[in-house]
Amino acid sequence: MAFLTTTLGYLGLFIASFLAASLVPMSSEVALLAMLPLGYNVWGVVLVATAGNYVGALTNYFVGKWGADFFLSRYITIKPETWARAEAFYQRWGRIALFFSWVPIIGDPLTAVAGALHVNLRTFTFWVALGKFTRYLVLLALVHQVTPIW
Repeated sequence: MAFLTTTLGYLGLFIASFLAASLVPMSSEVALLAMLPLGYNVWGVVLVATAGNYVGALTNYFVGKWGADFFLSRYITIKPETWARAEAFYQRWGRIALFFSWVPIIGDPLTAVAGALHVNLRTFTFWVALGKFTRYLVLLALVHQVTPIW
């Protein structure tokens, strides 16, 4: 993932973040952290990573909402047990559960479940974007404790 950012900069970070938020098993944190020693703007990195991660989650939302009719559904699949866990988590916590769409394993299916349940897109956008932005901000703040980055 880091090679995307070192060769494509912000575009590479967007792609890496998008793929990480789709149901492709990847992590965007390495790509994000690779940008900092290269001198990229911290806020630019956070915003681009958040945008890419949100668009990936939005893709999952539409896979859940439109199912087999969505053009990416043949490439993006969710195991039934993972789907069941995500659905149970959403049923327990309601809309605020979408804030945790960044959590590994359950987060990506959670966004697809939101689509299947036809969660309002504004509600989806608010909670998902807030959660993903907060995650990147906290990650960079933790890294800043070890190595000052701003």
